Amino acid sequence: MKKKFYTSLIFIPVLILLSGCRDKFLEVEPVASYLEENYYQTEEQAFNALIAAYDPLQWTMYGGFWVSHVMYGEIRSDNANAGGDPTNADQPGWQELDDFTNSTLTNESYWIWNRCYAGIYRANLVLNNVEIESATVNRYKAEAKFLRAYYHFDAFRHYGPSVVLDKVLLPTEYNQARSTMSENFELMVADLEAAIPLLPLTVSESFAGRITKGAAQALLGKIYLYWADLDNDNVATFDKAAAALGEVVNEGQYQLLDDFNELFAFGNSNSAESIFEIQHSNISPSNWGWPNNWIDGNVFAQLCGVRSLCAEHPDYNAGWGFMLPTQSLYNHFLTDDTYRRNAAILSEAEIVWDIEAASPGGCGGNYIGMADQNMEDFTGYWQEKYPIYKAYSNPNGGDLVLNLDANVFVIRYADVLLMLAEALHRGSGADGEAETYIDMVRERAAGPGDNTGNFRTVAQLMNDEGWTLLEAIWYERRAELAGEGDRWFDLVRSGRAHAGLFNGDPVREPNFAPEDEWIPIAQREIDVTNQALTAYPGPELFK
Repeated sequence: MKKKFYTSLIFIPVLILLSGCRDKFLEVEPVASYLEENYYQTEEQAFNALIAAYDPLQWTMYGGFWVSHVMYGEIRSDNANAGGDPTNADQPGWQELDDFTNSTLTNESYWIWNRCYAGIYRANLVLNNVEIESATVNRYKAEAKFLRAYYHFDAFRHYGPSVVLDKVLLPTEYNQARSTMSENFELMVADLEAAIPLLPLTVSESFAGRITKGAAQALLGKIYLYWADLDNDNVATFDKAAAALGEVVNEGQYQLLDDFNELFAFGNSNSAESIFEIQHSNISPSNWGWPNNWIDGNVFAQLCGVRSLCAEHPDYNAGWGFMLPTQSLYNHFLTDDTYRRNAAILSEAEIVWDIEAASPGGCGGNYIGMADQNMEDFTGYWQEKYPIYKAYSNPNGGDLVLNLDANVFVIRYADVLLMLAEALHRGSGADGEAETYIDMVRERAAGPGDNTGNFRTVAQLMNDEGWTLLEAIWYERRAELAGEGDRWFDLVRSGRAHAGLFNGDPVREPNFAPEDEWIPIAQREIDVTNQALTAYPGPELFK
């Protein structure tokens, strides 16, 4: 079959001169071995297409811009400030997202959307085109359905009710409007429920990061939790969340690591606590250039490292100083919860202690280049869950900062236990069972070893602090998941995102408006649909 290939603009004058030639002048025999219509014919080809659908998960630098649900979930919230350079000129889009001054022209709004829908498109290529039947291919399709559900969920968390796509669009079908909230959640639920029976309980180490049954059940539970919250605290939907999350617990595939610090230790990826973890690699010799979405490393870790850190720090290299923890987050941790705080937040005093312990008098007292800090956002703290370990390497060359193989948690077992406790409490009600799951997380938070009798149970916590059970759950989620990207999404789904969170911040508090629960879809995406898309979701879509 012959194909038409369209030439670039540079050849337009030549084509004008030759416009009298016959059409077949532009028709050439395809050079490639495979075209779309003769691909997807074997299990190997189906697997290659599936891997392509996984690929957008690891895009932390896409189109030349930083893309990270972790950064967004922290910087947008009261957990972190944007940080960066002293002038706010570095990464202006993230400064806008931090200050609620973003618009449809903010580049990050475009690239976050683009990553989500690139993933949806690639998942749909697998689901729409692979027609061979086998148990292996059925598993591939189950993984693709999980990915399609996850990318839709990620789009929803950022933009609100978004465009539901279960097929590859033709150019004539680009005029897509937002779908309703129910349509969004219904597709996610249907995909995950279809996928769960076909997914394995475990995967081999060589395939770490591939989707398992537990990952699909956990994501299903999380989606039901969001749906219930946004649907006027729907008790029946909370019960569905509890059922899905309870299956993860009952299957016994996961456990809390004994030492909270081990979750983020160098090289400790895909542990017994990991349920859904985005994989990063240092194998590809990545360098700066265009495009950037082929980078397999986690550039987000470099972005959020300590800016102008002295080279004599024994463990960490310097980073670029974004996602700086706020005083509000530091103060959130109770006095008996310092173990988790120290794992999440690195203080200036700790940096000095680390350097002096390793090299007394090191750095000549200039431990951190304070002149290089963004003092509008600087609080004296840096995140410590994704440090830039000196032990990172790039064995095949390339720029080290682009090749950090630091994986990123999306869902881990502690998150499941806290979501299950919340669903039980807010559903038909099983507070005793909910407290059991919370206490599992609290016992581990007290430090390594058996802490029986050495930590306050959630019942004691409620009594001592005068909290309700739901307030205790909110405390635990913020403390346990600090620096991991869930904070803003938790605030929005539960109706707790408001200006008062920012405690008199002269920029963020006056700038916050109700529509800022979501970020706007980029103007160029709106234009592609001939204005069918709206920047923000209207209230009529939340049904």
